[in-house]
Amino acid sequence: MKIVRTILMAALIVSGGVTQTLAECQIADAGLEEAIQQNPRLRGPANSQSVRDLRSLRDAAFTLRSYGRHEDCERLLANIRELIAGPPMGSLGDNDEEAADKQLADSEPKARRGASSGSRDKKGAKPLMKIDELTPGLRTDEMIGAEVRSSDDKIVGEVRNIVFGTKDGTDYAIVASGGFFTTGKDSIVVPIRSLKVTQDRSIFFLPIAKEVMKTVPVMPDQNYKWLSDQSWRVHNDAFFGKS
Repeated sequence: MKIVRTILMAALIVSGGVTQTLAECQIADAGLEEAIQQNPRLRGPANSQSVRDLRSLRDAAFTLRSYGRHEDCERLLANIRELIAGPPMGSLGDNDEEAADKQLADSEPKARRGASSGSRDKKGAKPLMKIDELTPGLRTDEMIGAEVRSSDDKIVGEVRNIVFGTKDGTDYAIVASGGFFTTGKDSIVVPIRSLKVTQDRSIFFLPIAKEVMKTVPVMPDQNYKWLSDQSWRVHNDAFFGKS
């Protein structure tokens, strides 16, 4: 979202005439946040995924608008309005699991775990920092979507979600190598305190190497029931606490 906001601000500054053009697609006209507050179908934990999906669609409309694709933006807003007014989103779409798997496979990065080298061995590379060494502290929008690499600088995936406030005080980053808007099949659960980050806060590093990645357990369920499974978490966290 930072990139989208920067593009939009730049577009507004370049020309006074741009403001008039941008008015062709008004994101606020979809009334999404108002609908979330007023529509019982969109409130409550059971509908949280639908709300996240609608907000993702709105972000996509924002991106189209910032690139001057106003007609496409307006068409997407029309879809958002229809989804808000229509039947529950969970009842929409098809249930062809095989077709869904093919779509997810096509959306996964071509560089799989451990496939791509980074630049930590380049001259002038600055030392990594521990999360608690950062000043000011780390924001969630700096983490979600950020690239994650192994200790030997091989690509692992990206941060897709963050879990705060467990009873034992362990916060987690959910790192996935595939999927789109939702956590991928190959998600791993990484204690945030074990991560290091580049000084520009753009890339996070695990304390384990490529070979160890093969033995790290994947997230056992997509509903986060594993948070209540203390034995699984102890076993999982041990992989990241050995270094």
